Amino acid sequence: MSIPLAVKVLHTLFVIALVPAYWIYHRPGNFLWFSDIALFVSVVALWSENAFLASMQAVGVAALETLWIVDFLTRLIAGVQLTGLSNYMFNAKHPLWIRGLSLFHLWLPILLLWMVHRFGYDPRAWMAQTLLAWLVLPLSYAFTAPAKNVNWVHGIGAQSQTRLHPWRWLVLLMIAIPLCVYWPTHLVLERVMPHRA
Repeated sequence: MSIPLAVKVLHTLFVIALVPAYWIYHRPGNFLWFSDIALFVSVVALWSENAFLASMQAVGVAALETLWIVDFLTRLIAGVQLTGLSNYMFNAKHPLWIRGLSLFHLWLPILLLWMVHRFGYDPRAWMAQTLLAWLVLPLSYAFTAPAKNVNWVHGIGAQSQTRLHPWRWLVLLMIAIPLCVYWPTHLVLERVMPHRA
């Protein structure tokens, strides 16, 4: 089952608008965030109707993006901070239009799960996403500023961790994300989604 053309076009136009804005404001290293990678890959997956790519990105970001949505909406509606994942959305030092572009976090997991439901889940996705993470995490560590803490390569949240040697933390992250995020998501998707034909 294909995705309607209007969805493909609107999503693609949004990404085309986001890229130069993020490039100028956040700098290119920001595109190493797993959510940004999933946003770009989702465009390819939409137009090619590729179950493997959609499954990879669903495994990669669906869980944490859902947590972001809960954190954002709870803070927006009730004024309560749960995890701090969406803190920057309430930081007035960032222009409102830049924060507005970050609202893609609201629909990205829904779009990815919809694609997986339409195209079927490819069980190879969790291992492929793990291999991608093992590439992206060292790149995030090597080529982005510690203050940005892209993909939490310097510690969870805004502050860098100091309990472990930075390289040990990175290795721990490369083990923990596949085991604690990707594998459980894979098990759920394999159980509840139709399998790729």
